[in-house]
Order: sequence, then C-alpha cells, then structure tokens
Amino acid sequence: MTRLFNDPATFAEDMLAGFLDANSHYVVGVPGGVVRATETPAGKVAVVVGGGSGHYPAFCGVVGHGFADGAVVGNIFTSPSAQEAASVARAAHGDAGVLLLTGNYAGDVMNFGLAVTALRAEGIDARYLGVTDDIASATAEDIGKRRGIAGDFTVFRCAGAAAQEGTDLDGVERVAVKANAATRTLGVAFEGCTLPGADRPLFVVAEGQMDLGLGIHGEPGVSSHEMPTATELADLLVDGVLAEKPAGSSGRIAVILNGLGRTKYEELFVVWKTVAARLAESGHTVVSPEVGELVTSLDMAGCSLTVMWLDDELERLWTAPADTPAYRKGAVPAGAGTRRADDVAGAVARQTIAGDAASQQVAAIVAQGISCIAAQMVNAEHELGRIDAVAGDGDHGRGMVKGTAAAGAAAD
Repeated sequence: MTRLFNDPATFAEDMLAGFLDANSHYVVGVPGGVVRATETPAGKVAVVVGGGSGHYPAFCGVVGHGFADGAVVGNIFTSPSAQEAASVARAAHGDAGVLLLTGNYAGDVMNFGLAVTALRAEGIDARYLGVTDDIASATAEDIGKRRGIAGDFTVFRCAGAAAQEGTDLDGVERVAVKANAATRTLGVAFEGCTLPGADRPLFVVAEGQMDLGLGIHGEPGVSSHEMPTATELADLLVDGVLAEKPAGSSGRIAVILNGLGRTKYEELFVVWKTVAARLAESGHTVVSPEVGELVTSLDMAGCSLTVMWLDDELERLWTAPADTPAYRKGAVPAGAGTRRADDVAGAVARQTIAGDAASQQVAAIVAQGISCIAAQMVNAEHELGRIDAVAGDGDHGRGMVKGTAAAGAAAD
C-alpha cells in the first residue's frame, strides 16, 4: 500500500516538487514535467520521454547526459496532456528537432501525437514513437498493438545516447525504431499495486498464484499460474522472451531484470542467477546487464525480463556514458553544458480579452455547468476507478476529477 502522502489528489505534484529539489543539479521544472538543468546545445536533438507517474525511476529519473533531455510527468498512471507534452518538448528543444517517446498506450499516443502536431505548427521538427515490447499484450502478428513496459528503458536509452553523440533527428528516430524492434519483455505480478489514498489494490492475485503478462499501470496479467520457485520463474521468463527472438539477430544482448516496486533486490538476484545461466546456455552473450528497479508500478510485487538483441550500433549506445538522477554509467565529461536561465516555462504567451456583458453572462452559466460536472466527478471518483480497474489501470476516476477541476478553474 502507498502510505506516505498528504492529499492523494496532489501526490504526483508533491512527488515532483521533492524530486526537483533533491536533484536540482540535474533537472529543473517546467510546466508539464522536467528538463535538463543545462541548455540543449546547438545541433543536438532533444529526446523527451514521458507518461504517467508511479514508475520511478522512469521517467523523470532518467533525464541527464547520455539519456533524456526532458520528461513529461502525468498524474499517477495517467497520460500527460498534449499541452504538457508540448510544453516540455518546447523547453527541451534546442535547434535540431525533438523526438518524443512513450509506451504504446492510447492516451499517450493521442496526446503526444497532438503535441507533435502543435510543435510542427510552431516550426519545430518533432517526431513520436510508442514502444511496443510487451509480448503478452498482443500476438507477434499484431506487434503494433503491444504495450510498452520495461523495454521503454532500452529504447529511451539508445535514442538518448545517439542524440548525445550528435546524431541528427532522422538518425535518432531510426535508432529508436531499431531498438524497439529488437526489444522483448515478459513480466509477472505476485500482488497488485494500490493508488495513493485507496484502501485496496487495483487487482488481487489469489493466494499461492502469480499473474503472467501484467501491465505497468496496475493492469492484471493475462493468465494465472501457480507460484513458482525462483528457478522456475527464471525458466518461464527466459523461454517466453527467447521464443520471440527477431529473425537474423545476433547472440549479443542487453538484458534487464526489472523489479516493479516491492520485489527486493536480493530476490531479483536469486532469479538472475538462473536467468544468466539460461541465457548463456542458449548461446547468448549478455552485455552490461541491469538488475533492479528501472520501470516500476508503485508498490506492485513482481518483476519482468527484457532482452534487446544488439548490433554494433545498439551495443555502443547501450554502453555509452550516462549521468542522470537515477541511472549512471561510465565517465561523463565534467561541467558539460551551459546552465539554464531561470525562465524555462516553455509556455506559449496568451492574451486575454474582456468579453462584453452578454458574453460574460453566458460564460458564467458555462462555468457553473462545468463546476457541477466537477462536483459529480468527485462523487463518482471511486466507482469510475473501480470499473476502470476491471480492464484497465484504475486511474479514470482520478483523471476525471483532476480534468474537470482544471476545466472549472480555467472557466472561472
């Protein structure tokens, strides 16, 4: 259970404020999320990642040298708005274009796609890619419908490293597409996660069972299985992922054994012992493995195995230096980059024009109507979240409350 909060409605905002203060050397806040504390240098593509909160270190924890230039931060398990995505991308952008990356979820695809349209209208060359690594969420024939889970990390990492090298926007986009095509993930859950302020998890796993094929937004798995030993779980994950090895791939792989928020590192290492042995037996060479929490789901108990098959380019990028609040690798040049100015709002200036008396009278009625809608959403929040959790991520009530409250404030 998520126990430490003030107001559940402001959990994401409170978290972000603390994160920014603790990591001011790396990041600064902008409307909608965070960007690097240093300016994006001339000629460098900006890589902006994002999605809902609840997944730390994804996504704001990987903003820094060799990784992302910015992260759009939504509410818990909720896609950021198009306005927020455009704001962060605008603030991160230098002069060489921006690539936006998320997992392949309907809200993210829609809102980040709208952000790209807005940015292009402003003259910024913007592109978007949704990661599709989760082999349990759709068949290989429908790979474009798959979710992005812990494989987000490998794709974001390679795209960010390519941009750090000075690769142009076409090249960074090509790397992201290639990394995505080479990445496969399979995960399991032992217990569901609980949203801040909720008194029960989004889904329940039966005693002595585990769910195979979970999502990272509190979605239950696609099938239930008897709880395995660590060795049996390692076998299941390795067999599942290797069965989807892309044709023509090499034997060199990047591997992540990812904890989802409540599985101890010691447990992960026990599983990794067998995973490493099985991968070696299958003729694969593991390059710079990661065992730990990289893409979490609040307090979910479980883990996932991600494999990215490498070529020379992807291996170079996977092992390149990085320095971010939550992920560091190799040696990064000291003092690189110019510190940002204080004004990093990244917002488009707006002009307010007073309406005439008749317009103001109508506006008052509209504002009152929106206020009534917002009040009804507060009353219905729990039920909307409950029915959403049956097939989705349980965030619909919270999203409707925040959205209608913001609409009411704007109308006022």
